[in-house]
Amino acid sequence: MKNKNLVREQLGAKLSQFSALLEVKTPKKGWIRAIRDALGMSAKQLAGRTGMTQQRIAVVEKGEFSGAVTLKTMRRVAEGLDCVFVYGFVPKTDLETTLRKQAGQVASKRLSQVSQTMGLEDQALSEEENRKVFEETVEKLIENPTALWS
Repeated sequence: MKNKNLVREQLGAKLSQFSALLEVKTPKKGWIRAIRDALGMSAKQLAGRTGMTQQRIAVVEKGEFSGAVTLKTMRRVAEGLDCVFVYGFVPKTDLETTLRKQAGQVASKRLSQVSQTMGLEDQALSEEENRKVFEETVEKLIENPTALWS
């Protein structure tokens, strides 16, 4: 458990470096076209630098929007633009928050079913007891996060 927490914390720290990228908007014409235009490079010239045809460059530029371009092709085009293609995931919130949010949803669902049954049996818990059981359930779920995503 401690190892999983440590791994999550370390990965979270790495990923937090990229949080500013959430604010970056893709140029209207896409990154390839925007960089190519900024460099004053024609599609034909980029084609020559990548070993592709001019028509293939046009397809790649259009495919960038739809996600139809492979990572391999993006790396190849980036190299032709004297760039580095960077691929990654940037979490909307930190990993711990995502995990706790999911655990809270699962715990709420589980506890609402139990609360209904207990209420019918006239064994309902107080608000304080419900909060404590909820927090304990969240912590237990976080100990085995695989169960959270089913």
